[in-house]
Amino acid sequence: MLGWFKKKFAKKEDTPSCSAEELAPESAVEKDISDIQTLPEETVITGSQPDKESDAVLPEITETPESISPVSPSEAEVDTDDISVAVSEQEEQINIVKKTTPPPAAAEKNSMFQRLSKRLAKTKESLVYRIDTLFLGKKEINAELFDELEEILITADLGYNITMEILDDARKQVKRRELSDPLLLRGVLKEKLRSFILESNKPAELVMPESGPFVIMVVGVNGVGKTTTIGKITNKFKKSGQSVLLAAADTFRAAAVAQLNIWGDRNGVEVISHSEGADPSAVVFDAMDKAIADNYDVLIVDTAGRLHTQVNLMEELKKIKRVMGKRLEGAPHEVLLVLDATTGQNGVSQANLFNETVSISGLALTKLDGTAKGGIVVNVCRELKIPIRFIGIGEQIDDLRDFDPDEFINALFAEETH
Repeated sequence: MLGWFKKKFAKKEDTPSCSAEELAPESAVEKDISDIQTLPEETVITGSQPDKESDAVLPEITETPESISPVSPSEAEVDTDDISVAVSEQEEQINIVKKTTPPPAAAEKNSMFQRLSKRLAKTKESLVYRIDTLFLGKKEINAELFDELEEILITADLGYNITMEILDDARKQVKRRELSDPLLLRGVLKEKLRSFILESNKPAELVMPESGPFVIMVVGVNGVGKTTTIGKITNKFKKSGQSVLLAAADTFRAAAVAQLNIWGDRNGVEVISHSEGADPSAVVFDAMDKAIADNYDVLIVDTAGRLHTQVNLMEELKKIKRVMGKRLEGAPHEVLLVLDATTGQNGVSQANLFNETVSISGLALTKLDGTAKGGIVVNVCRELKIPIRFIGIGEQIDDLRDFDPDEFINALFAEETH
């Protein structure tokens, strides 16, 4: 389930109808009692009454047979203690097994976290491992250490402004004698990066429509993995029980329509498309009509990949957005920009120009597993104040992850979550 849609979309599950008798079944105790009450009178056994067929009373046994040795109270207590110890040891072993064997959900979560941490290996090597190597064996924080740290942060694509802000804050703490151990500086860096990401982590529930389909307009330059990202997002919605309609508004490239149709077939969803060279806005208008009439939960619109410097094509995006808004008030509810994480600072420039054109509300960062400059995640959050919705860490359909700031930072710094 997409975490950022949880308030709008709950997983659709068929709830079986139950009769009154099924909802309130007769308890096992009541059934046992009723069975006993139906037994014939002569089969009821009472331990305190003598046999009804004989009035004779058995003589009281006053002597112990020689073959039976009486048990002393002390021996009885020893046996009881031994049993208690054995039971305690067994319970302790059971508790150990329970603690060391995580439930399936927890095991799956740990596995996904480890996978994320592994896929961020290149970024970790260029950022975290280099920081750890720098701090190793250092006894104090000095100017030389700050100079080396500055180089590490900038080359990891955190950007100059963010790097200077982090170092200035650390220098102030050193001056106030709040920070002296280089190893503690590592924790300060981690929390600072986390805070930058959290600043832009705005929930998408704020833009969810009261009624009608949730419309996502996906934009981005050529080659960033835009259509593939749409296919993976569609898969997420389908898994959570939502009905999805796709619109192939990239009519400038025939392969784009074919590619989107392939993803539609994989996910079992319909794709609205026109002939090559058709007006993209007409495709969007028809898709909006169908999504509203057939009560779809989600409509995802693929737009033509274009360079952010191509003014005419950027104007086409404005037109598509206007058509959506006229057909359904508030649409598009999410304008998702797909960025290639390997492009580094150029990705920030793209985001700025797309934001000026169509007001970006969310980001999807792809190919994060293939770059040593994962600091771009922090950079775009801090500079653009636009929340990251997804990160791509591989080619598989489930390698598009809902972005969780805490999970990302913990995976980057190789810490286990609990």
